[in-house]
Amino acid sequence: MSALPTRIEEEAGRPLTPLEIFDITAARESSLSRLLMLYIATGLVFMLLPGTFLGVWNLMAISSHRSAGSVSASWIQAHGHAQIFGWIGTFILGIGFYSIPKLRRLKSFALSVVWSSWALWTSGVTLHWLTSVYQWHWRALLPLSAALELAAFLIFFHTVSGHRPQGKDKVKEKENGKLDEWVFVVIAGSVGLLLTLLINLGATLFLALRGPSPELPPDFDQRFLVLQTWGFLVPFVWGFSAKWLPVFLGLRPVRGRLLLLAVAVNSVGVIAAMLMPGTGGMRFAVLLLLGGFLIAAGALRFLEPTQQPAKVKGVHPSFPVFVRVAYVWAVVAAALGIWASWAGDARGIWGASRHALTVGFLATMVFCVGQRVLPAFSGMRLLFSTRLMFLALLGLTAGCLLRVSSEILAYQGFAHWAWSWLPVSALTEMTAVTLFAVNLFGTFMRRPPSACQ
Repeated sequence: MSALPTRIEEEAGRPLTPLEIFDITAARESSLSRLLMLYIATGLVFMLLPGTFLGVWNLMAISSHRSAGSVSASWIQAHGHAQIFGWIGTFILGIGFYSIPKLRRLKSFALSVVWSSWALWTSGVTLHWLTSVYQWHWRALLPLSAALELAAFLIFFHTVSGHRPQGKDKVKEKENGKLDEWVFVVIAGSVGLLLTLLINLGATLFLALRGPSPELPPDFDQRFLVLQTWGFLVPFVWGFSAKWLPVFLGLRPVRGRLLLLAVAVNSVGVIAAMLMPGTGGMRFAVLLLLGGFLIAAGALRFLEPTQQPAKVKGVHPSFPVFVRVAYVWAVVAAALGIWASWAGDARGIWGASRHALTVGFLATMVFCVGQRVLPAFSGMRLLFSTRLMFLALLGLTAGCLLRVSSEILAYQGFAHWAWSWLPVSALTEMTAVTLFAVNLFGTFMRRPPSACQ
């Protein structure tokens, strides 16, 4: 018997029958699924309103004035924070609370900690966005928002790492003497998130004490974004890719040691970007980031012949294609970073590089994997519409291509007419993320198949 029934009996204060244990376990699973849907719904709200809507508004203003400096930097940074932390960060916390204990067969935990983490995280992200945009009492509220986000993550990290595998899984781990490689990659992403939140707290305190506004200085912001994306988000995507994509895409087994090497190279690149001063440090960093990603792609074996057909039941058949497109976007992002580090005034190239990574790679992977696993995690539901999934992915890819190309052409002065492409790219991407949100909300509103019987 696993440790879960023992804990259930301890909480009940009496021995329970197998039927009672089953009912309590089923109720707990249902509650955890509803909490996951709460996290995902919250992330979708951040994605649509303070994230995408503010981003479109910013881009419209930039396009109309034909100047990248026509919008407040604090607004741009608020948009980025809402997308990285409010959308993808909330998704990661929700999926992590639901899946990591199950994948590692960890001991159960109180659901109150999931509620607490959600409340702190949501409050922190919301407060950060409001103070960055409206600048109301920002010297007090901006550090408070950072402290709330850090507290939420510490609760998450303690919950998913503070328990040990039970029963057969504990014996297996002792016999093997090590964890699976994907776990180490996710841990690397968690460390990256912890460092991101600590530096964010320090930066907000510095601004509160000495800064003239809540805007991060441009050079620090650019380097800090490397930590947020390459140091935090990219390893998380690699880790869950190593766990899920070999099954979903029918890939050959992951080369675990090679993937750990990719994480090491990537980590050195992130450290170089944060600590090495001047353009030389950034040039060295982006070379390492590209090298790490190429190693990771080889470790995950995307370009090799598949071992078996992809499992596309319940999703659109184009799912495997868009996963590979996402990884191509990441290589493009790193290559653009190398170009930007060697160019003089490269604001447009840097912006295109960030967009290729955050939208082309990260958002596409969320669209792909999210619509593959979230319906099952949310009470074994079926995806609302595979056609909407395809249209969202197609629109996101087209919008990202327009944005990356037009940002380089317009900002760098290569083609004045490219300024008019920026609003088109923004509206295309906004349509795509809206379709994605509609598809997930429609999925959550559907009754699970078991409930229909």
